[in-house]
Amino acid sequence: MSSTLSAPTSAQEPGGAPSGFEADRSADSLGATVRAYLDRVRGGDLGALPAILGIVVLGLLFFALRPETFLTPRNMANLADQAAPIIILAMGLVFILLLGEIDLSAGVVSGVCAAVMAKLLADAGAPWYVSVLAAIVTGVVIGLFTGSLVGMIGIPSFVVTLALFLGWQGFTLRLIGEGGTVPVRDPVISAISDRNVPVTLGWVLALLTIAVYAALQLNRFRVQKARGLAHAPLAVVLVRIGVIAAVVVLVTAVLSVDRAPAVGVVLAGIPYAIPLVVLLLLFLTFVLGRTSFGRHVYAVGGNAEAARRAGINVTRIRVSVFVIGSTLAAISGIVAAARLGSVAPGSGGGNTLLYAVGAAVIGGTSLFGGRGRVRDAVLGGLVVAIIANGLGLLGTEAYLNFIITGGVLLLAASVDALARRRAAATGH
Repeated sequence: MSSTLSAPTSAQEPGGAPSGFEADRSADSLGATVRAYLDRVRGGDLGALPAILGIVVLGLLFFALRPETFLTPRNMANLADQAAPIIILAMGLVFILLLGEIDLSAGVVSGVCAAVMAKLLADAGAPWYVSVLAAIVTGVVIGLFTGSLVGMIGIPSFVVTLALFLGWQGFTLRLIGEGGTVPVRDPVISAISDRNVPVTLGWVLALLTIAVYAALQLNRFRVQKARGLAHAPLAVVLVRIGVIAAVVVLVTAVLSVDRAPAVGVVLAGIPYAIPLVVLLLLFLTFVLGRTSFGRHVYAVGGNAEAARRAGINVTRIRVSVFVIGSTLAAISGIVAAARLGSVAPGSGGGNTLLYAVGAAVIGGTSLFGGRGRVRDAVLGGLVVAIIANGLGLLGTEAYLNFIITGGVLLLAASVDALARRRAAATGH
């Protein structure tokens, strides 16, 4: 079939962010679209490909090593609970990394916010919604403070957040007390990890998710075609819808199976953490890809001086991304507290930040700024969680877990650097 070259305009969002059909060379040929995608990969634009390959390869590896436990419905539910706090924290870091900044305090901020919630629940007897709101407001205030130091005063984010990494740990220690823990027993909070969406409702939500996604994709195709903009062929749009539908149906079917270890007890349905992650993914993807704020984030990440000259308030954007990062850190801390059932002085410390940064980078977000999507946090978070989950099933010693996860992060950063070099050399 003949292929029609499409104009490069609107192929990318400001700042080099992929719009979903960047560099398309065809509006009427599936084969030409595949060739264009392969050209982008050869040119260094790997997108989410490494993360997807990582999920597939790791999944097959651990299934081969532990076929009796890894792909069971019970372990898949455990994997979702493990991944949720990492994914949510990584979602916030994506916004910060898009500007080429870093927040080393994000993990301990999640611990501070969780501690505020836990103390209000346990000591003040506050209702769950007041405690959760207080935790989120704490995250917003911390983000404003951090962002102001970086955006207004001009202190490098590495220095600011390294200092706050130590400072906020001291705050959590003072709040909880050395060696102590604060239990989180509120049934609504605990339900995030301990309870599941009823099976029937889970299937309704799954079908609704597929229908909404299909409607949005088809409407986008219709509008772009009507306006003469670059767009993917209809076949590609239908394939995307089919893949998402297959994944959603498969996950829902697996988690709808009774996974209770004892006879007479029913444990089936999607853990509430999964709908929470999906809602955040949809909302943040809309903010980043379909609003002027999102376009400004990409513009500042691509070239801050050019963005300033174009009339974008660079300082406001810098402060805003740290607010978003700390707010999502608060939500991550709440989910982690629900999973563990308590908050300790070390909550959010240790490897929490490294896993979240690793999730964002492994998923495809660039450490150099200007390139990334919220979905990167989900894909990368699954890679990190699969490694931890699979090694746990194998009974691997802790030191190997650290070495392997660190190696995967180093590999992801190396791929990012090489891809950028390749893209610069080929003009992509």
